[in-house]
Amino acid sequence: MTDVLFLRSDELAGLATPAEYVKWVRAGYESHGQTGTAEPRTKLVNGDPPGMCTGYLSILPEVGGMGGYTYAAGFGDADVHFALPLFDAESGRMLALLDGASMNPFKTGATGAVAVDELAREDASTCAVVGSGAQARGQLKATATVRDFEEVRVFSPTPESRESFAADFDDRLAADVTAADSASAAVSGADVVITATRASDPVFHDDDLADGAHVTAMGQYDRGKQEISAETVARSTYVPDLRERAFQDAGAFLAARDAGFVNDDHIHAELGEVVAGSAEGRTSDEEVTLFDSGGTGIETVAAAWGLYERAKERGLGETIEFAPGSEALTGE
Repeated sequence: MTDVLFLRSDELAGLATPAEYVKWVRAGYESHGQTGTAEPRTKLVNGDPPGMCTGYLSILPEVGGMGGYTYAAGFGDADVHFALPLFDAESGRMLALLDGASMNPFKTGATGAVAVDELAREDASTCAVVGSGAQARGQLKATATVRDFEEVRVFSPTPESRESFAADFDDRLAADVTAADSASAAVSGADVVITATRASDPVFHDDDLADGAHVTAMGQYDRGKQEISAETVARSTYVPDLRERAFQDAGAFLAARDAGFVNDDHIHAELGEVVAGSAEGRTSDEEVTLFDSGGTGIETVAAAWGLYERAKERGLGETIEFAPGSEALTGE
């Protein structure tokens, strides 16, 4: 039998700071940019009852781990559960099984922060956030560790949500955090713009986006999701998490391509290539950069590896047994 460490979500919650997640995820993207392997998610959709079963994988040799998420959403359950098996990238042995619920907004936020650190201007001091849910919160927590913002403006269509978000982060951050009355008011003049919505249409106008701004878009994970306008996609130095994913389900990029604003060659580089130094990031202060994040196994495995190692140090989790295939198949 193989001993596998099972780690509950409540054990993982609070086990790492946003800055540590950023460090781990950066190492993951650097590994992917060097010798790693990752594929876009596989998404299987069911009609009746409506739901989906999805997952994605990555091998990160320099990090030392491989594995990924599998989860289902919809069907008869209104909730979602994230199962995360983690394997050793050298031996292939299964090391851990994580309940990935609590780490989800942190590892996703860390991915956006790595992109901001690579692509935003060094002197970026103003941040706009469009969205006020868990992913928007995770993005701002992580991004605030890589830039010293003086001002943060948040917009959500629900006044109570944006006011609550602003009040919460005004207490957390050194920056002045306020609620904006519109997306235009939030985005205008911002150095960094974060969109974390489920919108099917652009959430701000390209005219509102200043020259030299960086945009991190988190809601571009389906052909029907288009938080960012075709004009902004065309104007930008466009960097997705995975090149192949951009062609599969990056809604804003695909809409811009279908409308003739860009072609396949508009993809500048993958984030891992920029982090690893094999592709340039920002080249001028006037350039608009856009990071398109739809979720990959890269940040998932990288964050899980960091959490696994810390959990072992602190004696967390419980050991469960998995039968190796050779034993199961032979009955010995």
